Amino acid sequence: MAKEKVVLAYSGGLDTSVIVKWLQEKYDYEIVAVTADVGQGDTELEGLEEKAIRTGASQIFIEDIREELVTDYIFPMVRSGAVYEGKYLLGTAIARPVIGKRLVEIAEQVGAKAIAHGATGKGNDQVRFEFAIKALNPYLKIIAPWREWDLQSRSDCIEYARKNNIPIPVTAEKPYSIDRNLWHISFEGGILEDPAREPDRDMFRLTCDPLDAPDDPEEITISWEKGNPYALNDKKLTPLELVMELNRIAGKHGIGRIDLVENRLLGMKSRGVYETPGGTILAFAHRELEHYTLDRETYHYKEAIALKYAELIYYGLWFTPLREALDGFINATQETVSGRIKLKLYKGNIVVAGRESPHTLYHQGMATFEADELFDQKDAQGFINLYGLPLTIKGLMKQKNIADHQQEVAKS
Repeated sequence: MAKEKVVLAYSGGLDTSVIVKWLQEKYDYEIVAVTADVGQGDTELEGLEEKAIRTGASQIFIEDIREELVTDYIFPMVRSGAVYEGKYLLGTAIARPVIGKRLVEIAEQVGAKAIAHGATGKGNDQVRFEFAIKALNPYLKIIAPWREWDLQSRSDCIEYARKNNIPIPVTAEKPYSIDRNLWHISFEGGILEDPAREPDRDMFRLTCDPLDAPDDPEEITISWEKGNPYALNDKKLTPLELVMELNRIAGKHGIGRIDLVENRLLGMKSRGVYETPGGTILAFAHRELEHYTLDRETYHYKEAIALKYAELIYYGLWFTPLREALDGFINATQETVSGRIKLKLYKGNIVVAGRESPHTLYHQGMATFEADELFDQKDAQGFINLYGLPLTIKGLMKQKNIADHQQEVAKS
């Protein structure tokens, strides 16, 4: 009889290399490895096919989903303004739903009965992958070895690999865990588990140290149409090309580093260090263009929506009716978010150097401190009287109560 198939989210790293062997021993499955190319770099993809087959997989799919990631996931996130806990641009989180979607598609294609992943029982990724699978095909079994096996740490995994002659890309001396895609790179665990310890200078890969950045600022202009960036310095680029070029430019100027102690979905706090160079510029420029083109009430309400949108991404709830409904609102707000934003980049900083939009709500004649014919300053008096009426009444009642109290004291 043919063995049942399991699709394994395969990176070729320590965990998934060990999982191939473990799945064979535990379940006697035929293992179909799937690697999603989300921009982790050629060095991480090099030799994966040979390694997967040699380790025990029957076949491997290496899927280039970079354009889909940018166009259908990252750009909607940028339009939403989502930032988790004020700092994190959701680089790892936003890649998980599109990876989960591709895992389900291949599982259906090859007739697999299950999907396995290497996310740990403490982290967020287990939830993100599994929510995507449940939403897209709830009939697929999910196997999470970290929640089943007896291996308790990465040191145990390394020892298991050595005993089973499994080639692995890390050693026990590896100082931290790395996750990379075209939007960002994250560093967690190991020496970074001590929040008092500053990251090593040589750890960063996408950005130079701001102290070592060029001494001269660089100006760039990003063009937008309905909340989507489409050109850099008046040169039209594909979404993927735009992000990659901004990564290069921003990285050169030391832009996009954050060090965050964040609240994981399971309730514990974790420390992560992230590099999101191009994403930092896009988020900044988009926000500035919205300031210029959205009315106050829409912008303020959208800020609240952005917080919820960030939570949905972080919690793995991309494939939900709520996210789709929020996209409807967000897309409506973006109808007028078109124009050009000029930025000056200098040693880790971004400064606005100019704004242009045919939909701007900024009216120089109205905003000027000079004399104008559009605004009668006397009108402000009535506005203040009416808008401040609750405060006036509260003040009057407070004074009356004080007077009444003083009279009672005097009588006694």
